[in-house]
Amino acid sequence: MPDNESDFTDLSHQRQRQAALARWESEGGAGPWGLAEHLISVAGSFADSPPLTNTELVQLQIRVIALENLVIALLAEGSDRQLALAREMAEYISPRPGFTHHRLTIHAAAEMVSLVRRAGAFR
Repeated sequence: MPDNESDFTDLSHQRQRQAALARWESEGGAGPWGLAEHLISVAGSFADSPPLTNTELVQLQIRVIALENLVIALLAEGSDRQLALAREMAEYISPRPGFTHHRLTIHAAAEMVSLVRRAGAFR
């Protein structure tokens, strides 16, 4: 006999994931307000900021490389369902029929799949 509490928890987690995906699509992952409102709200605070120096850009690159490697390590230890979910998310953000194909979105989805694939080498 199935565990009703477990079924409820699974359904609750599924609804949370669906809400997060819906938010990502409609708001670009910006949070409770829309992406446009978020960009407008922070634009003024960055308008007077000097451009990043080469040293700062290199530090950002180093941090991104470190984060990619951490994600790969975490995915390598993840369950098959977690890997499948990462692939599903990549498919979800890929352009769908009737929608505009944005270069950065296409590259982001491809990079997500690449991270999952690279994690497979460590499993």
